[in-house]
Amino acid sequence: MTDQDHKPHLSLVGEPSAPTPEKIERPCFAVYDQDTHREGKHYRAGTWYHGARQSGPDDKTIPVDHWICAPLHIEAETVNSEDGSIGRLLSFHYRGRRIEWAMPMEALAGKADEVLKALMRQGLTIEYQQRRYVAPYLASQHSPALVIATTTRPGWHESGAFVLPSRVIGGDNVRFQDSGRAVNLFTTRGTLDGWRAEVGRYCLGNPVLILSVCCALAGPLLAKVGVNGGGVHLVGDSSSGKSLAQLVAASVWGNPGTFAASWDVSKGGVEIEAASRNDTVLILDEIKRADPKRVQEMAYAIANGMGKGTMTREREGRAKLTWRVLALSSGERSLSEHAAISGNSAHAGAELRLVDVNAGTRPYRAFDEVHGMTGQDFHRVLSDTVVQHYGHLGPSFVEQVVEQPQRDALLTAFQQLRERFHTESSQAGRVADRFAIMALAGEMAITQKLLDWPAGTAEQACRQLFNEWLARMGDGNAEDRQILRGIADFIALHGDSRFSSIHAQVADTTVRERAGYFEVEFDRRLFLFNSPALAQAAPGFGAERVVRALMTAKALAKTDGDAKGGRRSKKYRLPGGGSSRFYVVDPERLEKEGESQ
Repeated sequence: MTDQDHKPHLSLVGEPSAPTPEKIERPCFAVYDQDTHREGKHYRAGTWYHGARQSGPDDKTIPVDHWICAPLHIEAETVNSEDGSIGRLLSFHYRGRRIEWAMPMEALAGKADEVLKALMRQGLTIEYQQRRYVAPYLASQHSPALVIATTTRPGWHESGAFVLPSRVIGGDNVRFQDSGRAVNLFTTRGTLDGWRAEVGRYCLGNPVLILSVCCALAGPLLAKVGVNGGGVHLVGDSSSGKSLAQLVAASVWGNPGTFAASWDVSKGGVEIEAASRNDTVLILDEIKRADPKRVQEMAYAIANGMGKGTMTREREGRAKLTWRVLALSSGERSLSEHAAISGNSAHAGAELRLVDVNAGTRPYRAFDEVHGMTGQDFHRVLSDTVVQHYGHLGPSFVEQVVEQPQRDALLTAFQQLRERFHTESSQAGRVADRFAIMALAGEMAITQKLLDWPAGTAEQACRQLFNEWLARMGDGNAEDRQILRGIADFIALHGDSRFSSIHAQVADTTVRERAGYFEVEFDRRLFLFNSPALAQAAPGFGAERVVRALMTAKALAKTDGDAKGGRRSKKYRLPGGGSSRFYVVDPERLEKEGESQ
């Protein structure tokens, strides 16, 4: 080892492999990886403070040596890629395992208690009586020769590496940085072969399970092909198997019990959960635990990939949390049904960002194939095996992506597969993008021999579930569909209580909160909406938008379109005298349009 003076009163021993000089230039710090003799004295392995003190009437200098902690090395200077803050990369061994921690320099401010806590939490042995020397030691090396980048979120880094808390795939010049207190979500157990044999093979024949695995694998591909985030929502009754499908997806990246998250968080909480799983998968169990008033807002946030802006005490903007992730949600109710509990109408955009998948009325509830077992036994077997092997498939898939960095080839493969997800509207097309990227991830894993599935298995399952969604929701404009459904429901609820005949001789005084009138023409009843009622039937949409949806569906049976101004309403004489304008709606067109879409 060599002593390197960085302050007039301190020196630091840097390279542990260098020869150890006999003389100690006190005061200094030194790190010994093994027992060492210097100046005729034995020093056990560890980090030492070599000091001196004056004693006696002659002010004689007496050497002072303190063992501070186990060998603790400062490997490099770190620069955070998000905010440019500086730190140090520290390393030590605990029970034969090498531990790294990227420490921000600002953590040394004050008493540096958080640094001690973080190091002790990760296993560093520290001499309690000499703990005050740890911070001066870490602060003493000012300019380490090696400089590397750090990031506070997992996933793709600007260097091209894929960063996880416990490993970096595809690069050595970047590290994950945290406080040392966060739970490591990306843990492993068992083997990949074990997962394939005991979990992956049971997915065959089960579109919901296959989709779940593909959803977990697709996260690293989103940035590569330019597909936005979003997700799928598994809908089924309690104990149908949808939560098990989520555990299978979670096992792709880590321990299913800790990697999966919950809807029982605030909007800020779901942002933190999404950012901590960036470029992987966000699993949210039981939508009934979400706040009905905020659930749609949370769905938007997950898909949009950017958190709410906040300010420091100095009223300066903090860096926003960002992420790109696919979500795998579950619940007994759909997103729109859960939002309706609070009295809020469903937002079509939220429904498109978290699309419903049937995981409750399949041959065996969430499953299509139980591999010769009863549904109960199948659920039990898969529940047991999914916690024995986990955390291998996702990183192995990323390794293959890193080794084949040809982005053009990946884009071509995605475009070719996307063409087989047929849509007409741009809104359904964005949902198709999501299913196509999941299918691509699954097929890539099959090609790479990471999944023991026949070629085409992932695409077939994703296309099947997408086509089920398309048949249920339609290929038209989602906002139009929502408006027409709202007006049809309004008529079904209030057709005889808030409307009366426009051709009556006198006004019907029994109608309260009048929404308009009706007239019968060729055995069909047309409903004449006044403007307030039309707005009430389609809350959240402006009058112009509602009328445009009705025009697109050809549901406006009569207009004064040829009159001056091209009105979309029609003028009628009122029972008892006077006149007014109404929007004449044909409910049969609402129903036909809903079926065709």
